Amino acid sequence: MLLVVLATGCAGVGGPVASAPDHHRERGFANVNPSHPTAGGWTRFTFFVSRVWASTFSSRTASFPSIASDLGTIHYNRDAATVTWVGHATLLVQLDGVNILTDPHWSERASPVSFAGPRRVSPPGLRFEDLPPIHMVVISHDHYDHLDEATVKRLAVEHRPRFLVPLGLKAWFADAGIADVEELDWWDHRMLRGLTVTCVPAQHFSGRTLWDRNRRLWSGWVFAGRAKRLYFAGDTAYFAGFKEIGARLGPFDLAAVPIGAYLPPVIMKASHTSPEEALQAFADVRGRRLVPIHWGTFDIADEPLEEPPQRLVTEARRLGLDLNRVWILKHGETRRW
Repeated sequence: MLLVVLATGCAGVGGPVASAPDHHRERGFANVNPSHPTAGGWTRFTFFVSRVWASTFSSRTASFPSIASDLGTIHYNRDAATVTWVGHATLLVQLDGVNILTDPHWSERASPVSFAGPRRVSPPGLRFEDLPPIHMVVISHDHYDHLDEATVKRLAVEHRPRFLVPLGLKAWFADAGIADVEELDWWDHRMLRGLTVTCVPAQHFSGRTLWDRNRRLWSGWVFAGRAKRLYFAGDTAYFAGFKEIGARLGPFDLAAVPIGAYLPPVIMKASHTSPEEALQAFADVRGRRLVPIHWGTFDIADEPLEEPPQRLVTEARRLGLDLNRVWILKHGETRRW
């Protein structure tokens, strides 16, 4: 993500496209609920420099609880609905006998290079070698903390899953030598292995260089099985679209919503949810249980690494929310939903 913070209108995507959905542009895509202004170029530049330095050379560490993966449940699961948090936005979702990975990332850094950029502060909660057969992978967008080239290449070789991606990403996968890829626009859906998988809106941006900002779409994903439904928000700011997702596809038995990377707000509010906003999104989509994601794994923002779940619990208590509905998973933890 850090490499694209600087991107500005000089790499613009043009104007609206006649007869196309509102979020389409001549050379890319745009948010249709711009509720928060984007920071200016100098502000983004200074943040970029300080973050690259901090994430590369800082001694910030974290000691989050982890749990040994329940490999018996994971490998012999035939039809139970389970979720395992690997870290950041990577979840192993098991639903109706289908094994799904969201935004898979097993590399040491969320960066185009191995020697700089946001590094892991927590190892993956599940070893790549311990994965069950992966049938499906969804990608929310192309930022380095959500789309890791080494991981998706390894998955393609060793597991041969179907990759579902937002518009514009199929060409990137083709360049990486991965062919079993389907592109979806917001509200498009596919029936795969008995599940209905829907690409849903998010409030974010895209880009892997300084020159391709918003050329590819960003999204969340919904999985609907025989009896249960899961919403994976990907990476998003708070926006009116949460209510529409809940109205059209909810309620959800499980909602995975990001809670980290919210400081400084002048940079982050336009594209990330704070813990408090995540709880509002959870209510908007009509979720029954919340799994917070996008925290405790990569050093990508200015808030203390351990703060997001603390603020989440404080706000849940203020709202009078039953804390049994808020699942703050340990890295590697598996729960039935």
